[in-house]
This record gives sequence, C-alpha cells and structure tokens, in this order.
Amino acid sequence: MRIAMSGDHRGAQAAKLLAERLRRDGHEVELLGEPGEAMVDYPEPAYRVAKAVADRRADLGLLICGTGIGMSIAANKVRGVRAAVVHDELTAQISRSHNDANVLCLSADLLGQRLIESIVGVWIKTPFEGGRHARRLSKIAAIEDGKDPSRVQG
Repeated sequence: MRIAMSGDHRGAQAAKLLAERLRRDGHEVELLGEPGEAMVDYPEPAYRVAKAVADRRADLGLLICGTGIGMSIAANKVRGVRAAVVHDELTAQISRSHNDANVLCLSADLLGQRLIESIVGVWIKTPFEGGRHARRLSKIAAIEDGKDPSRVQG
C-alpha cells in the first residue's frame, strides 16, 4: 500500500516511528515535509498529504498533530478527501467500513505510540463495505460540488 504521511511539530516523533513500522510491515511510505521539532502550522502538512491522496499518488494518508482535529479540518478542504479523527480501533474501523476514510488523523498528545500503531493497523486492513454507505458518499461528493445532498438518489 502507498501511504503518504506527515505530522506537525507535536506529531513529528510519532509520525517518524509510525513510518518506520509501516515500512517494516511492507508498505511504501512517503514522509512528506519531513516532520521535525521546529514549529509547523498543521494546514501545511495536512494539505501535502491530502493532495497526494486526492491526486492518487498515495492510496491512503496519515496525519499526526497534537489532537488530530486541525489536521482533519484542513485535509477535508481538499476535494475527494475524507479525513477522520479517530481515538481507538473501533472508530478507525468504522471510519473505513462506513465512511471510506482515505486520510486518518491522529493525536500525538492523547494516544501512545502502541495505540497509534494498533489503530493504524486496523484502519489499513478494514475494507469499505459499500452498499448503503456508498449512497452517503455520493451525497458527500454532491456537497463538494455545491449541491444539495437531499437531491442525490440511490
């Protein structure tokens, strides 16, 4: 799997460790904008990763900041991106199976490294269920096009 990753200054260490783990697990990982200790405004790495996913240079994206919230807000501004903030394995699984999230946003401040790795493992392995959930994604796409989602059928 091709994974684009980044973090801001608060997520830098967790992002680097996670990238190493994912590479050992056989994934192709691109760490965009080498996260470091210097102050980084979260919209910048969020945009880089979201754009890589939207442009299909990566299959999935991973972002780590203090809470995951800012990264999610910024990444979701890129058309075609469905970024989700999750804090456990269940929300990771649901974000993929029901929402087909293609960017995962995590909190370096609230989650330990072992939990981050466990969440990502579940997230990567979980397939999208389709069915009624696909209809809902069509409605999200309608919103991106400036349309009323209630007008989208089946």
